[in-house]
Amino acid sequence: MAQDVRPRIKLPKTVKKGEVIQIKTLISHQMESGQRKDAQGKTIPRQIINKFAVTFNGMAVYSADIAPSVSANPYFEFSVKIDEPGTFAFTWTDDDGSVYKDEQTIATT
Repeated sequence: MAQDVRPRIKLPKTVKKGEVIQIKTLISHQMESGQRKDAQGKTIPRQIINKFAVTFNGMAVYSADIAPSVSANPYFEFSVKIDEPGTFAFTWTDDDGSVYKDEQTIATT
């Protein structure tokens, strides 16, 4: 498991029904590509977030397969149209099988 992994999510708490919102996410993660060597010349094993997925009320709204070329602390920004109140579930999956999750709720007016 990577050290000090912390997801951050920015989205409004309340929106008008039918509004399109922007969601911004960032997860603190070193994203070791497996290409570098340590001080002894040994290859540092690859350890990256390789999958990011978002659901809203259980329905998939965004997903990405991530390659080693992505920088540390991957940032994603995407738009979603909100027609009802609900819960976003965010999931990041690491090479070692670790899964980092967060949930955010949103209300409609």
